[in-house]
Amino acid sequence: MRRGPVLAALSAAVLLAGSGSWVFYGSDWLRVEKVTATGTEVLTPEQVLGAAQVPVGAPLASVDTEEIGMRLRGRLPRIESVDVVRAWPHGIGLKVTERRPVLLIGKGKDFVEVDASGVRFDTVGQAPAGVPVLELSAAQSPSGRRFDEERLLHESVGIARDLPEAVAGQTVRLKVSSYDSVVLELTGGRRVVWGSPEQGAAKGRALTALLKAAPKADHFDVSAPTAPAVSGS
Repeated sequence: MRRGPVLAALSAAVLLAGSGSWVFYGSDWLRVEKVTATGTEVLTPEQVLGAAQVPVGAPLASVDTEEIGMRLRGRLPRIESVDVVRAWPHGIGLKVTERRPVLLIGKGKDFVEVDASGVRFDTVGQAPAGVPVLELSAAQSPSGRRFDEERLLHESVGIARDLPEAVAGQTVRLKVSSYDSVVLELTGGRRVVWGSPEQGAAKGRALTALLKAAPKADHFDVSAPTAPAVSGS
C-alpha cells in the first residue's frame, strides 16, 4: 500500500482546513466593520445600534446573531422581531419590525401602548394619532367576577385590532363598562353601541355600511349586526 501519497493528501487537507479557519476567525479580512439598522419607525437607528452592541472588530463568523436579537428585544420592548444577518465580508444588518399600538391605556398624563397581541410595550407622553384610548369602568359590573379587568382588556384589544381600517381611523375612545357593554366614541362626537365583543367582524361591516349611508348621523347601534340602527341628524 502506498502510504506516502495518502499521508501527503491528508496533511494538505489539514493545512487547508486550518487555513480556512484562520481566514474566518483570525484574519483581518472578514471582521465586523459596519453595522446598519433598518425598518425603524418610532425608534431611531442609533437607538437600535446602541442596544445591539455588535462587537465591531470581531470575526464576522463568530458573531452570535441570536444573542444580538435577544438583547435587542429585551432592551427595546417596542421591537417585535429582528433579523440579524451577516453581510459579508464586513457587515452586520439589523432588520427591525416594531410593534404597533392598537389601543392606549391612560396612565396619569401618559399613555401605555398595547399591541395586537395584548402586549403593553411602551409608555408615551402623547397619544399616537388614530389609536383609540381605552376607558375601562367595570369595577361595579355584576359580571366583574367572571370578566375581570384583564379579561376585558384582552377583549378590548381584540375589538380594536379587528376594526375595519375606515372605522379604526375615526375611533377616539373605547368605553367598556362590562363584557356586554362596549361603546365606541368616534370623531365628531359620534357614538356607536357595540355591545359585546362577539361577532366583531359582522359589526365592523355593519358600521362601515352605516357610516357611508348616513354620514351626518351621530348615533349608531351595531350590537345586533343583522339589524343595525342609526339615528341623529
